Amino acid sequence: MRQGTRMRRGRMTAALLAVAMGSSLMAGCGNGSGNDDGRGKGQSQEQGRGEDRVTTAPTGSALAVKVDNTPTARPQTGLDAADVVYAEQVEGGLSRLMAVYATRLPDAVGPVRSARESDLELLRQFDKPTLAFSGAQGKLLPLIDKAPLHPKSPGDAAGAYYRSSGKPAPHNLYLRPKRLMGSAPGADALTTGYHYGAAPSGGTPENSRTVSYPAARFTFTWSGSQKRWLVTMDGTPTVTTDGKRVSAGTVVVQYVKVRQSRFQDFLGNNTPYTETVGSGRAQVLRDGRAYDVSWKREKPTDGTDFTTADGRPVNLAKGPVWVVFAKAS
Repeated sequence: MRQGTRMRRGRMTAALLAVAMGSSLMAGCGNGSGNDDGRGKGQSQEQGRGEDRVTTAPTGSALAVKVDNTPTARPQTGLDAADVVYAEQVEGGLSRLMAVYATRLPDAVGPVRSARESDLELLRQFDKPTLAFSGAQGKLLPLIDKAPLHPKSPGDAAGAYYRSSGKPAPHNLYLRPKRLMGSAPGADALTTGYHYGAAPSGGTPENSRTVSYPAARFTFTWSGSQKRWLVTMDGTPTVTTDGKRVSAGTVVVQYVKVRQSRFQDFLGNNTPYTETVGSGRAQVLRDGRAYDVSWKREKPTDGTDFTTADGRPVNLAKGPVWVVFAKAS
């Protein structure tokens, strides 16, 4: 009789531990109160999710990861392996990154944070990409489910995520991409419309460029010896957790319309919406020179074209591309 009681208690303890472990993975995807900065107050980050999610991403799908970019989140992991890194403004004038992987997958990426409404428009240029994110505002989750992409939050693929003890929650959620995708899909998954090749004629010498948001700034400094733009964020050189300096072969400063989205953060502040469909001006930085160009993306499924004043396509340099979305004046 006592043995049976001990067995039942053991099974109950194991069940409670399993629940606690699952809760600990999901906890901290927001601030200290459990709310992410992109989620409405009191809303569950997995609100509205289906129960029939698969844990593996499809072959040939580019991987996009929402990466935390607050000072507490740095140094980040896996940024140096991204093919494209997008920087956008979020609540409070801060910034957040979206790192896109196609030609290689690092062992880990993070810290992973929440998605935004404008991410769905940005990602339409890829063919059904996989989106790795920590969660989203409850009202946004149905839109993510309907979008032509494969959403993979911890609730969809818990085995691909882990918590690090090196940073406080919510800045300690990391993704193991190879557990999600198995292998890199290859360059064909990068359907951005970008052209690579020789630099256009003209341009002006450029040693450093800074792009500022209300509460964040990016500086790119040309290194002739490395033939790369070295990345600095908020005045501190950007390195990965293994000490590698983050750099870019090409930097695109793309001036876009930034408006209020339909959603608010947990403090009631409207979330900025970055419009990446349309047209406008941009500056392409490559090979230590700056080129004034125009950008155009007619519809969400199109890539973005960059052209010179006479309409010729602008080639980008090989290597990582950083695209910083700046508010058009």
